Amino acid sequence: MADTIPAAFADNDPATFEVVKNSLYSMAAEMRVVLSKTAYSPILKSAGDFSCGIFDVRGDMVAQGPDLPMHLGSMPLAVKAVIRAWEEVAPGDVFIHNDPYFGGSHLPDVNVVTPAFAGERLLGFVCLRAHWPDVGGGTPGSYGTETEIFGEGLRLPPVRLYRRGEPLREVEDIIFANVRTPDEGRGNLRAQVGANRRAVTRLEGLARRHGPDRLLRIMQGVMDHSEMMMRQALAELPDGEGSFEDFCDGDGILESGETEDSPFTIRLHVKKSGDELAVDFTGTDPMVRGPMNSPLAVTASGVYTAVKTVADSDALIPPNSGCWRPISVQAEPGTVVNATLPAPVVYANHEIAHRVCDMVYMAMSGFAPNNVMACSQGTSAILAMGGVDRRTGNRYVNYEVVKGGFGARPGKDGINAIAASVANTANTPVEVVEMSFPLRVDRYELIPDSGGAGEYRGGLAARRVWKILDHTARATVCCERSKSPPFGLFEGKAGAPARIYLIKADGTRRDLNSKEHFIASEDSEIWYEVPGSGGFGPPSERDPEKVRADVRDGYVSVESARRDYGVDV
Repeated sequence: MADTIPAAFADNDPATFEVVKNSLYSMAAEMRVVLSKTAYSPILKSAGDFSCGIFDVRGDMVAQGPDLPMHLGSMPLAVKAVIRAWEEVAPGDVFIHNDPYFGGSHLPDVNVVTPAFAGERLLGFVCLRAHWPDVGGGTPGSYGTETEIFGEGLRLPPVRLYRRGEPLREVEDIIFANVRTPDEGRGNLRAQVGANRRAVTRLEGLARRHGPDRLLRIMQGVMDHSEMMMRQALAELPDGEGSFEDFCDGDGILESGETEDSPFTIRLHVKKSGDELAVDFTGTDPMVRGPMNSPLAVTASGVYTAVKTVADSDALIPPNSGCWRPISVQAEPGTVVNATLPAPVVYANHEIAHRVCDMVYMAMSGFAPNNVMACSQGTSAILAMGGVDRRTGNRYVNYEVVKGGFGARPGKDGINAIAASVANTANTPVEVVEMSFPLRVDRYELIPDSGGAGEYRGGLAARRVWKILDHTARATVCCERSKSPPFGLFEGKAGAPARIYLIKADGTRRDLNSKEHFIASEDSEIWYEVPGSGGFGPPSERDPEKVRADVRDGYVSVESARRDYGVDV
């Protein structure tokens, strides 16, 4: 399948096509290396919360790096927003924006877009989307429970940052007057611009080597090739349809007298016919007051991730805009999966994308049972905190993504404490946190029995505990699946739900809502237990020796081995 060359680019010999295609993907991967080595923030240089891409002259994505699937649907819109806003671009220009209603995802994801030229001829664009730890707003980390996007931080439409290689100081001054850690922000921005320049240099080199006309044809051919492969992969799946509905914990907004917020429901229907697949969200609840409203492109990213892993289990299809042509996503405007201005969106970028991805697996399980997986952690499990470090007198913002369980699959157990489904970030090392911020990580450990029982066991969740040192922090947590545990499939059991609580300096405990802003005083501890993941298949079918090994490894308790698996240890 991968060696078949469509007629649309038959003038390119297969060897040249493969060389150029792989060069394009290598450019995106090289952008990642450059940013990792030059960014300032741990969330970028250690955890890798960013995505890189190569785009054609229309803004369609030709190649994405080994980055975050949740950016698949929205990154092309980010580039197209620049194209619409600026009809004339020139060599050396750089643009920046983060508007979720103009091609972005949420305000902390800042897009830097750079055009590439052969002489004065436009070849395309490169874009690097990076999560900044802070873009202003009412809370450190820009993760407050706001009721309008205007409170979530600095909102930038597509604006020119460099003109013909010269930075526009006034634009930077506006940006960093609104950021709590401006020096860190400037370092991250410089790293994004530098990574883009590397890719532009590589793209211009390809044009010199193969000629602009041929390069542009091959770029279109790369997307056509992925479309052809995706259609073939979908055609090989059985036709069928399925529906699923699930509820989210809430939006973080508490009404007077409430101690926890109210759940809301997402409904979807999947229909696969021939070489196409449609997902319809009819019946999904209207937008909520808090920031759990998802732009449609973010929702689509959750769909694309699930469909690609179901249809392309061996990961042979290069991810780009061509992949998504056979997939349609329908949702009524004004619902939580198709937000409209001025709804707040900051949590939904990851939480709704996670939820939709897991729901698509469940909806497809009836007609593609050997290609789906049980529910993973279903959340990015965010902790954002900040304040003034009294050791230095400087403001700081720490943003972390805590890892949970990866769902069990046909023939395989889930994976413990790792990014799942639409996410692809790494664990931020304890040493990095403690060197960078006035914090101490007292615990980082797996939680036994947090993976759902099954013939194939769900991956375990992690527990992470931060002690607040020498200051008082303002903190925000954003998590899902504290009320709806990660479901299992085909009689597999659900994984453990999330739990978050604060232990104050006097030893008293306060349970936290899954989305809450709070004050963490000096010597208090924040305890974060992220969700586990679902099991796959009946627990009675699990090999007893595997159960005993799980007990020896500390993954499963003796009680659970007896209760869930019927195995004496």
